[in-house]
Amino acid sequence: MKGPTAQPLADTELPSAPLRLAVVQTEATPGAIADNCRRAAGLVANAAARGARVVVLPELHLCAYDLPTLAAAPADCEVATDESGAITDGRLEPLAEVAARTGSLVLTGAATRRPDGRLANSVVAVDPSGAVSAVYDKQHLWHSDEARLFTAGEAGAALEADGWRLGLSVCYDMSFPEHARAAALSGAHAYLCLGAFASGNEHRAAVYLAARALENTVYSVFANPVGGPATRPTRGGSVVYAPDGTLAAGAGTDKESTILADLDPSRMAEVRGFLHMLDEQRARLCDIP
Repeated sequence: MKGPTAQPLADTELPSAPLRLAVVQTEATPGAIADNCRRAAGLVANAAARGARVVVLPELHLCAYDLPTLAAAPADCEVATDESGAITDGRLEPLAEVAARTGSLVLTGAATRRPDGRLANSVVAVDPSGAVSAVYDKQHLWHSDEARLFTAGEAGAALEADGWRLGLSVCYDMSFPEHARAAALSGAHAYLCLGAFASGNEHRAAVYLAARALENTVYSVFANPVGGPATRPTRGGSVVYAPDGTLAAGAGTDKESTILADLDPSRMAEVRGFLHMLDEQRARLCDIP
């Protein structure tokens, strides 16, 4: 498994072998990064023991998606990065250790403070060497709730794992078809979304994820938490959709769960044999004078 890179991946060849991926649907404690990391490390170890090579956790999982707590207690909720995005915060050591021990790529959400003072809603990657870095910043912030705290990211990103190219997104990003399309056109085979969709939005999330998979003939992956504050509960609904938009795996709602899915290049080849949206889109038709 190669370590993460945020550079666009232009080659569109399909992977040579399946990739087993785990989606962890769990609850985090607001402002308790060390405790959340310790518990997540155990969940990662269990998923790796079942063959998972990539493990995906929800948006802002390190501190929990609780914006009032994040605003009131930044030292408890943020992790600092250097100019390259690298993170050396000791509270994340359990995740670094389990990734290195199992050879897994772990993706989790975090509030990251950059050297220039910006706070970002980030995807943090813990690679198989144990290195920790912020690799993507959420580009579409959810209304003023998030815009008051975070600076929006300016660029998309993808990682590579066992020959699979994984486009990255955070929650509201997936509401915009262009975001997933950009990932697919850059060579992504799967579109991963770390979410924190609030209770009552399960149908909307499911429609988005199925559509993003089908219209781009990629796997779409969604990790959503359960629990949360009483003012903004979440119910899970984590899923994996196949490249034809059909459900490949689902965690259900209202309970913690880890689901595994085998992303299969032969399934992608079959679907792309008769669905050619990536090749046949006539971009000029989208420009209305």
